[in-house]
Amino acid sequence: MSSNLSFVLNKPNDVSFEERPIPKLQSPHDVLVAVNYTGICGSDVHYWVHGAIGHFVVKDPMVLGHESAGTVVEVGSGVKTLKKGDRIALEPGYPCRRCGDCLSGKYNLCHEMVFAATPPYDGTLTGFWVAPFDFCYKLPDNVSLQEGALIEPLAVAVHITKQACIQPGNSVVVMGAGPVGLLCAAVAKAFGATKVVSVDIVQSKLDFAKSYTATHTYLSQRVSPEENAKNLIAAADLGKGADVVIDASGAEPSIQASLHVVRMGGTYVQGGMGKSDINFPIMALCLKEVTARGSFRYGSGDYKLAIELVAAGKVDVKALVNGVVAFKDAEEAFKKVKEGEVIKILIAGPNEKVEGALDTHVDEAKLKEALKKEDAGCC
Repeated sequence: MSSNLSFVLNKPNDVSFEERPIPKLQSPHDVLVAVNYTGICGSDVHYWVHGAIGHFVVKDPMVLGHESAGTVVEVGSGVKTLKKGDRIALEPGYPCRRCGDCLSGKYNLCHEMVFAATPPYDGTLTGFWVAPFDFCYKLPDNVSLQEGALIEPLAVAVHITKQACIQPGNSVVVMGAGPVGLLCAAVAKAFGATKVVSVDIVQSKLDFAKSYTATHTYLSQRVSPEENAKNLIAAADLGKGADVVIDASGAEPSIQASLHVVRMGGTYVQGGMGKSDINFPIMALCLKEVTARGSFRYGSGDYKLAIELVAAGKVDVKALVNGVVAFKDAEEAFKKVKEGEVIKILIAGPNEKVEGALDTHVDEAKLKEALKKEDAGCC
């Protein structure tokens, strides 16, 4: 019998494995999916450490995970586009489909959104998952299930980059070289940007960014945002500033520097989430007539485009994966991500065999230092 073992967050820093009943289809338009691989998102780690993100608070045990790919094992009577055995990427949020935001195509803003691993809803670190068929995206033959688990963060990057309205020949600066920042840089290049600058405070991340897709990198210094911006513009030969600046860090110093890096009449997109309130250089925003936009999750067409970019070889998501761990090692994988020494780890589903898995040894000193920095609000 297949297992529906689930990775459950009980309270901050308290997780357990729980065998749960295999879910049943709730609608003729649902499919049952065996989860093959799941990535670890920063929000998952934040819930694991703190038990809350903003007003979303874990009050009851909650299954973690939302970056998943799987295999269809059962389809409802109303499903015509998927069949048993199809390999799919899961979009983990389901809107109401009837409100003004949904009907206008901005379903990511739906007030009735049910999103995996966001209280009070369980996530996808489990054996089986029921989903509406139209939020399951069939993977082309040349896209693996492991790549399929990276479609979710890639769709986030696609949405952010679409918000920036990048044109061929644009210069683009991406603040933050974590997974989403790296993917934003890759999508920007795929959209035709000829100069893509990755910025971070960690040199090893920038070294990877340069080998991955960035044309230039800049190691942010402990100086004023204005001085960092001036040095960045000079280092990347951006002239009067970048056409587009994307913040994928959420760090206040990066956000402040971003408004000094963007050119007159340029575009700034906030993709990273940090503190709820920050000091913001509103004078620079006004004087430059900057177009500023927020970005939240993903919307209509983003998953489809993300899969097409991978299938066409325009974005290499495999390069971000440091390894795969067995389901029983899920907590160690979370520690490894929090330690900061990896980009992406995939957790195999409880029914998936894993060969040559990643060494899950964690440097406890690095883990404690990472937790200390987060408690102090360090970027």
